[in-house]
Amino acid sequence: MPFPLRRPLLENRTVPSFLPHAQFPLTRMRRNRRDEWQRRMVAETSLSVADLIWPLFVVEGSGVRQPVASMPGVERLSIDLLVEEARRAADLGIPAIAVFPSVDAALKTPDAAEAANPDNLVCRAVRAVKKAVPGLGIICDVALDPYNSDGHDGLVIDGYVQNDATVEVLCRQAVVQAEAGCDINAPSDMMDGRIKAIREALDSASCDHVRILSYAAKYASAFYGPFRDAVGSNTALKGGDKKTYQMDPANTDEALREVALDLAEGADMVMVKPGLPYLDIVRRVKEAFSVPTLAYQVSGEYAMMKAAALNGWLDWDKVMLESLMAFRRAGADAILTYTAPEAARLLAKK
Repeated sequence: MPFPLRRPLLENRTVPSFLPHAQFPLTRMRRNRRDEWQRRMVAETSLSVADLIWPLFVVEGSGVRQPVASMPGVERLSIDLLVEEARRAADLGIPAIAVFPSVDAALKTPDAAEAANPDNLVCRAVRAVKKAVPGLGIICDVALDPYNSDGHDGLVIDGYVQNDATVEVLCRQAVVQAEAGCDINAPSDMMDGRIKAIREALDSASCDHVRILSYAAKYASAFYGPFRDAVGSNTALKGGDKKTYQMDPANTDEALREVALDLAEGADMVMVKPGLPYLDIVRRVKEAFSVPTLAYQVSGEYAMMKAAALNGWLDWDKVMLESLMAFRRAGADAILTYTAPEAARLLAKK
């Protein structure tokens, strides 16, 4: 006898009882689509600039703009130019930016010590942005891959990414970021138990006001390639993968367990990453927990759409906004997207 399906197939589901039973021509679904004003009136989902978070890459130097070849339109910026873009974000009404460093290779070590340096690139960038644009939220990634000579999110000992030793470093990294002015620590490393440890470290350092956005359901995805180019971890990773700590793309129930554990450990918000290929996870997380749920439109998603648009195969403005609406429709409260300033301008016109 075959094993029963854990979830019924779509064709086996019944029509919800609340739907009207009147048939055509009494019911004409197109009536409510006839005029633009009515389409707006009955829209079930909204998208606004308040839903956007802008990821930005920072490098050493002054007046430096380094294009990321695999992400057309995205650049690594020196701190002075990052501050200018932060001002632009605030002017557009974008509530927060997420800062990711491209660290000099000479500073990358097996122990990722630079991650906990209170004067590292990220900390200096955070201080500069907070001084110039104090009302803009700043999110900092808590993970070791930009600082690790192995390119991994944790410390590699005897060929394996060590959990507890990594968490100790992550706690020090989170504290120096918080003390620099970071508003939200965002652990993206996927080590077990790191949320509780980071919460306790922040509270002990009188940083109890700093929020934790946990990358609770982060998958071992092939969509991260351009991001790793941008922060320089691809070269260090040397073709390796992160499957021993990031999630298997085949699993959904496991994502709910990860989220439940992180919330129990003190996470204020949770993240699903990647975005569009994992909208089912966003929906399940939002429905199960009813907590602030964010999603990341990752570099590979951006690069695919941008490349198609540059080839004339897609209308960039339309597909960009449609993709962001898909996140909101799935239940995402906010979206990390490299399209944030462009989307903000288009939404302002609307």
